[in-house]
Amino acid sequence: MIKPWEGAMTPFRIYGDVYFVGTVPASAHLIDTGEGLILLDTGYPHTLYLVLEGIRRLGFDPFDLKILLLSHGHYDHLGAAKALREYTGVKTYIGAPDVPYADGTLDLTWARELGYVYNEAFTPDVPLHDGDAITLGRISIRCISTPGHTPGCMSYFFENAGKRFGMHGGVGVNSMAQDFLMRYGLSFDCRQEFLEGLERVRKEPVDILLGNHVGNNDEQTRYLRLIAGDADAFVDPTAWGRFLDRSRDRLLAQIESEK
Repeated sequence: MIKPWEGAMTPFRIYGDVYFVGTVPASAHLIDTGEGLILLDTGYPHTLYLVLEGIRRLGFDPFDLKILLLSHGHYDHLGAAKALREYTGVKTYIGAPDVPYADGTLDLTWARELGYVYNEAFTPDVPLHDGDAITLGRISIRCISTPGHTPGCMSYFFENAGKRFGMHGGVGVNSMAQDFLMRYGLSFDCRQEFLEGLERVRKEPVDILLGNHVGNNDEQTRYLRLIAGDADAFVDPTAWGRFLDRSRDRLLAQIESEK
């Protein structure tokens, strides 16, 4: 039985104009640009109400959403995009190679593997390409293609309140597993692309790591530090490199286990 409320987590301000609005385990982050709101990922369809509640509890209006940036085309990140766009009119952005995931052309959203059926197909408003920049108000986000987990995984980097933020588009090795790739007739080249992408973004200076899953950046633990009085709980210039190392090592371990 689905119990979406079990994914609830108190919304909070991470740093500057960047906020966590839900959920566990699939994250959604809000950026206040001064001229409208940007949302990074939506989570599952059945937890959208938690994200909307989180936005409102922080004093923002969901109808001020201007841009929805999707990290990649898997169900736990774009599942609520169609409903959110129909409700608020937000413009949707996703890495161009993942457009067929979003619009239902390819059955690769991972919904089936998660125990769901993808009934939320939509045509994204803006297909993103490597090197694109998105500017709204005081925020300018650089988009860097980091394929592997999906072909259209897009990583995002921006500055706010004197800190540099970074979010990788997707590091799960599940979609690069031998059985999954063989089942869908996908190329094993995605593994090398993933490793190359990790090294490509390693040079990016990141003070605050945003995860599209709460486990990526120890979000729950850092939140407890934050409410205990540590205003810089999320500021950690070393976290980005450690995160990339862990992601690389998980894939290499999986490849070794398949031999």
